[in-house]
Amino acid sequence: MKVAALFVGLAGVASAFAPAKSMNKGTALSGDLKDMAGATMPFKGFDPLGLATLGSESTLAWFRAAELKHSRVAMLATTGYLVQAAGWHFPGMLSSDVSFETLSAMKPLDAWDAVPDLGKAQIYFTIFFAEVVSEAAGTHYTKGGEYPTIVFPPVNFASDDAEKMKIAQSRELNNGRLAMIAIMSFVSAANVPGSVPALIGNPMF
Repeated sequence: MKVAALFVGLAGVASAFAPAKSMNKGTALSGDLKDMAGATMPFKGFDPLGLATLGSESTLAWFRAAELKHSRVAMLATTGYLVQAAGWHFPGMLSSDVSFETLSAMKPLDAWDAVPDLGKAQIYFTIFFAEVVSEAAGTHYTKGGEYPTIVFPPVNFASDDAEKMKIAQSRELNNGRLAMIAIMSFVSAANVPGSVPALIGNPMF
């Protein structure tokens, strides 16, 4: 669970699966919302609260970067929850008195509670450090720079073809949106019995 949480932290400032190249912000943000990556059917340009019209182009860039970060965290969080729930684990000890095998027998949220405080502090520091590195690198995305990319290792699945790149970006966003719904459902089911009908009776919730 500790390792999964560490990767989740890194994903908050990075793309573990998606293209690293960014679209030209000046062009993308000045255009119609429906032309941005992620504006796909069945809710093309879905923005009932008009958030895209708040503030400036820099504000919209901040919103998009926030969506990307949350999407990437949610995808890894969902995967980590399922891996933990399946009982898969690393061999050996997490700490001097906590084994990975012991954690794998717990529900995912209980396993997190069982991680020693020092281990949690290491995870929080890693998240903080990666966030600082990502936000401080080069020209900030709210000023026309690239969106946050992976800190380490520098994974890049970007395509040189603009159309293929937009498709890949849209897929990442849509997968991330679904993952956000999934992890919220998992957490709700674990804390409020019966809140997610599809997960009622599942021993890991």
